[in-house]
Amino acid sequence: MFPSPLLSFVELYRGFFETGILTAALTTSMGRISLGFALAVIIGSILGIILATSKLADETLGSLVVALQSVPSIVWLPLALVMFQGGSLAILFVIILGGTWPMTMNMRMGIKNVQPLLIRAARTMGYKGLELVWKVLIPASIPSALTGVRLAWAFGWRALMAAELLGRGGLGRTLLDARDFFNMELVIAIMIIIAVIGLIVEYLIFNPIERKVLQRWGYSK
Repeated sequence: MFPSPLLSFVELYRGFFETGILTAALTTSMGRISLGFALAVIIGSILGIILATSKLADETLGSLVVALQSVPSIVWLPLALVMFQGGSLAILFVIILGGTWPMTMNMRMGIKNVQPLLIRAARTMGYKGLELVWKVLIPASIPSALTGVRLAWAFGWRALMAAELLGRGGLGRTLLDARDFFNMELVIAIMIIIAVIGLIVEYLIFNPIERKVLQRWGYSK
């Protein structure tokens, strides 16, 4: 009863080079994840810096962030569909929520874990306020922030696939349509695409960047 692996690769070929269904779906999904991921990293970084540098914000807003982090982003989809009346904005909203909280917490922890000696040395050299944050705290927290970026991608990618099942267009919706038409080979083909995209991003983008950052910051040879 399991779909034929050979026919799944045939569906991959047809979807990309004959019907164009998979090409259109992949283009839509990559556009959504690119924008949502970028916004999640920006928003999460800003929130993380605020929480790390403001005790009041950390004790109030920080608790809310911790609570929201435990809520799966897909839970927000029904509310997003009502707020944005369906469409890409609802899916984008879910992606941003999925990636923002891990980025926020990792950015916060990265700045919180900066060595006090380094901060005192910077203040002795005249750094203070925003200059201290921009030129000392943020660069020193880059390794932790990179972990946040990786998690933001992972959570955002999963949120995208789940949101597209109930939204319009993209790989997720195409997978659901394939299931409705009992085209299980196409379902497996889309699962292959999702897995391959994850491998490409992990091994061709994040791993090389991580090696360079760890070497630059002296964590590896």
